[in-house]
Amino acid sequence: MELKQAFATALKALRQKKHRTQEDFYLVSSRTYISTLERGLKSPTLDKLEDIAGVLGVHPATLVISTYMNKDDTSLDSIIQCIRADLTN
Repeated sequence: MELKQAFATALKALRQKKHRTQEDFYLVSSRTYISTLERGLKSPTLDKLEDIAGVLGVHPATLVISTYMNKDDTSLDSIIQCIRADLTN
């Protein structure tokens, strides 16, 4: 899966899981921008990623990890193992 589409899938899934609407992001962004992200047409900046994660009540890494789980069709355990090795070596 392409990276933008993988992020779109991750964002929409987390938004729905947290029972948030696109309008709930009004303090950090417009509904149109969130819709654009969820359609895979744009990618957020790091600052915007942090803002979006804040509205969702998740760590920004949750969005990033979920994105790569979608993109690479891999498990959370596999990604965590890779991150652990990267950060401890």
